[in-house]
Amino acid sequence: QVQLTESGGGSVQAGGSLRLSCAASGYTTNSYRMGWFRQAPGKEREGVAVIDSSGSTSYADSVKGRFTISRDNAKNTLYLQMNSLKPEDTAMYYCAADPSPRPRWYPLNLSGTDFNYWGQGTQVTVSS
Repeated sequence: QVQLTESGGGSVQAGGSLRLSCAASGYTTNSYRMGWFRQAPGKEREGVAVIDSSGSTSYADSVKGRFTISRDNAKNTLYLQMNSLKPEDTAMYYCAADPSPRPRWYPLNLSGTDFNYWGQGTQVTVSS
């Protein structure tokens, strides 16, 4: 089993920055695909960014150029650097892991359907 614990959320003004962290414990491997997802009140969950074992990434159009996903395999930690934050970024942010092997052509999945390990979430609130 893999345990995922998010941290780093908070309240910021529009245009500000936050860095989210997701610490993985238990059995972990560097082959896991990892991702960040978010859900705002009354809205469906949205894929924000995903990263594979080689460091390849995929981002939602709404965050491209503003957010950066990265991983430190030695520390078993996933990060999401969020810059130029907007009020519409306000949501609960979750990290997740997809432990299943994927062929090289398999796209990084922003839907979250391939991810079966989830953290408890960290709240991000952006005020205008």
